Amino acid sequence: MISITHNELVMVAYKYCLKNFSVGVAFREFKSITDEIPDVIAFGAWNHSVLIECKASRSDFLSDKKKPFRSEPKLGMGKQRFYCCPDNLIKIDELPDGWGLIYVNQNKKARLIYSPYRGNIEERDLGFLERNTIAEMSILYSAVRRLALRGYIEEIYEKP
Repeated sequence: MISITHNELVMVAYKYCLKNFSVGVAFREFKSITDEIPDVIAFGAWNHSVLIECKASRSDFLSDKKKPFRSEPKLGMGKQRFYCCPDNLIKIDELPDGWGLIYVNQNKKARLIYSPYRGNIEERDLGFLERNTIAEMSILYSAVRRLALRGYIEEIYEKP
């Protein structure tokens, strides 16, 4: 088993998500007013969202099942959901229904091991149709609000 920290997994998953999942913006361990603090949550057009939960140990993976938004999938975020872990820490047959799996090797390179979504843009209708969109919107609102408070909101407008 390779040794990689949770923070390292989060950074690898964040970069992988932005590059591979047709999203325009992603956040790492972003705290907002919601109970769930996703390791990586990303958003794309047409109501597309991707959640990646990073697990550096078996005990962390096993305890994750006890969270209310895992035992009741409609309470969780992400239309598409993935676990990210060191090589072979989680097996495909251990995944909850509807979840994918990303492995990270000793060189901190991520690779998709399993996806129930097939990765095609037209497959975006697959996934968790019932999810906590209020929590997702709260994260987006919190991010934009922080930019506004810091004086960066004008940057979103095109300059003449």
